[in-house]
Amino acid sequence: MDISQFNYDLPEELIAQYPLPERDGARMLVLDRQAQTWQDRAFRDLPAYLNADDLLVFNNSRVFKSRLIGHRAGHTGRVEIFLAEQLGDTWRALVRPGRKLPPGTRVEFAAGFHAIIEERLEHGERRVRLYADNHWDAIQSHGHIPLPPYIRRPDDTADAERYQTVFARERGSVAAPTAGLHFTEDILNQCPARRAEVTLHVGLGTFQPLHSQTVEENELHFERFEVSQDTQVQLKDAARVVAVGTTAVRTIESLYKFGNAGQTNLFIYPGFQFQRVNAMLTNFHLPQSSLLVLISAFAGHEFTMAAYRHAVKENYRFFSYGDCMLIL
Repeated sequence: MDISQFNYDLPEELIAQYPLPERDGARMLVLDRQAQTWQDRAFRDLPAYLNADDLLVFNNSRVFKSRLIGHRAGHTGRVEIFLAEQLGDTWRALVRPGRKLPPGTRVEFAAGFHAIIEERLEHGERRVRLYADNHWDAIQSHGHIPLPPYIRRPDDTADAERYQTVFARERGSVAAPTAGLHFTEDILNQCPARRAEVTLHVGLGTFQPLHSQTVEENELHFERFEVSQDTQVQLKDAARVVAVGTTAVRTIESLYKFGNAGQTNLFIYPGFQFQRVNAMLTNFHLPQSSLLVLISAFAGHEFTMAAYRHAVKENYRFFSYGDCMLIL
């Protein structure tokens, strides 16, 4: 398939720049794959679509403050290091401006906290070594929430809470599993379904476009995932598995394809045979992105694109802080 088949027109004003005042206040477009119909509902209606023998599966990965803002030693110009993945004692990272940050550059963040650029990697990335008494404490104290590039504002104190799910536990993501952002403890308690958790640490690939014009020729970045034995048993026994977010979908399907832990670069596109996911909750995704391709694989390409056009027409809010879609 040509990647242009996954394009749609989106007015910039529909890209949500801030979360809604209430975490569970989003609209929800409900798609029925069998009937090929949709309904405009609210996220707070979600419990009515769930049954007691359903299994609601969440990604419990926690976002860390992966954006570090500093300056080159001896200079005042702003530079940014975006930590992507820990590699033993070093990190794989994106840096800006790249041309001014060759190997050997020292970047200062705060007193007692700096980095050395050690090596150029593929795709413009760098290997970076951090220096601090406690790396994670320094990152937490001086880092910034990694808001996606389509949110055109600096992060603020509210983002530290709102760009994190209420069930986030396992630190390691550089982007939130955004379908989970809508849940509150009250909504969780109203859901009749059983609950289970998986872990997939969202990497830089979630922000990167597909590079090949032919969908099937693209490859995704590897991301770390884990599924406990208890969750595996629940997945096996559930009447219907409802995945919360594309990261939960990829984790569950990776489990059935690769095993219960490790790394996955599973790319789901039309023609993929889903092994265990029966329904999913998801936000709206960027045009020509791997996530929109995944949704099209699950709901059908034409049906998905028609639903997206409807969402645009009805002024749904898009992307990370936007509204959501329940696909049954």
